[in-house]
Amino acid sequence: MSETFSKTGLFFDELNKIRVLEPDVSSQTEELQTECKDFVEKISDFQKIADSFLAMVDSLSVEVEAAKLKAIGSRNLLKSMAKKREAQQQQLQALILEKSTELERLRIQHQSLIRTEQEQQEFIQQLVLNH
Repeated sequence: MSETFSKTGLFFDELNKIRVLEPDVSSQTEELQTECKDFVEKISDFQKIADSFLAMVDSLSVEVEAAKLKAIGSRNLLKSMAKKREAQQQQLQALILEKSTELERLRIQHQSLIRTEQEQQEFIQQLVLNH
């Protein structure tokens, strides 16, 4: 009897219910449906992981960019300080040269005054001795 129904496209399953599909095709269809459901779940999980990864990468890129800007600012500040120090050093060298020149002028003036004092002392001595 089951052969008669098979020829018309009707089949009995393991619970003796009438089916339009062959039992093998029906079980393969159910298996495919289960595999498709598992595949969709895995794809969904993968999408969540990928989204999480992209969010983390975006967050890290913001942090890296902030660190990069901070490093550039620090480097510029360092260059500025180096230029300022160099300018200050040049000013101090100019001041040292100016003070050295003034010291030399004052030393020569001092020697001249000492000679003038000695000459005046000698003159005074001669005046005192001659009188």
